Amino acid sequence: MSTYPFHTQETAPEAVRPVLQAVKGKFGFVPNLIAGLANAPAALGAYLAVADAFEGTSLTPVERQVVLLATSVDNGCPYCVAAHSMIARKMAGAPDPVVDAMRCGGALADPKLAALADFARAVVRERGHVADSAEHKAFLAAGYTPAQALEVVVGVTQKTLSNYANRLLGTPVDAAFADEAWTPA
Repeated sequence: MSTYPFHTQETAPEAVRPVLQAVKGKFGFVPNLIAGLANAPAALGAYLAVADAFEGTSLTPVERQVVLLATSVDNGCPYCVAAHSMIARKMAGAPDPVVDAMRCGGALADPKLAALADFARAVVRERGHVADSAEHKAFLAAGYTPAQALEVVVGVTQKTLSNYANRLLGTPVDAAFADEAWTPA
């Protein structure tokens, strides 16, 4: 059982109330991840800053979701896999076969996206020790740049922070993401 409350606008620490209001304005609700991170203003601020930075990268919306799903699946985070499955399909326009393959850790038909997914998974599994890896070489050979390799690290950082926080918090999946519920294999 979680010892952490999931804050509302009324129960959150004063410092994060404006942040919760902004998130609610953007999404129409405050996701449980954000409500849980509100227990520590520094954690919430760090997550949102890294998320904003990743959103500003040169990767496309679908590519960003591939990175976030690869990280969340490898880290075994039911909350983030459910959330990013919905976001990938409904907001980023990712084709169902891409999302379905990512959810099960499968191969992607698109060779460039496959190289991206494999590289993101390698970053997670090898804890960043990928400079000389086959996955890094394939990523670059697929047409990605060295700068984009660092952008993948930003995405892995964003999701690792939320994946670990969700494990600590025991974050329940929001109703908005329930249709994409996921259980680690």
